[in-house]
Amino acid sequence: MSFVHELRVRYGECDPQGIVFNANYLLYFDVAFTEYWRARVGPWQEMVQRGTDAVVAEANLRFRSPARFDDALELEVTTEELGTTSTTTRVDIRRDGELLVEMRLRHVFVDTDTWAKTEMPAWIRDRLAAASPSP
Repeated sequence: MSFVHELRVRYGECDPQGIVFNANYLLYFDVAFTEYWRARVGPWQEMVQRGTDAVVAEANLRFRSPARFDDALELEVTTEELGTTSTTTRVDIRRDGELLVEMRLRHVFVDTDTWAKTEMPAWIRDRLAAASPSP
């Protein structure tokens, strides 16, 4: 089951060519991912207060077509993979149904005291698994 977050491109997010500057897609990802996490797992701080955090280990973006100022974008967020110590999230960015950017981000779970890699807490795994598409 995917989650869709909508946003509109602001003028300041565009480069001199009039298209969204590539680094801003990571910001878009972060906004959509945060809302996805809040809806599926709960507040990020809940995880941190329980002794676990998650850090970005890998980002991959595939650009297909540019977004421009004032475009209304739909960011479809899906948990793509649940590993032992990490999760991979996919975000497809569309404008009027056209796929513009495919993004994948892998987060690794760490202990908040030591910053050492740790297993994904079972309660997080359960909530993300419930929101993931069936194979």
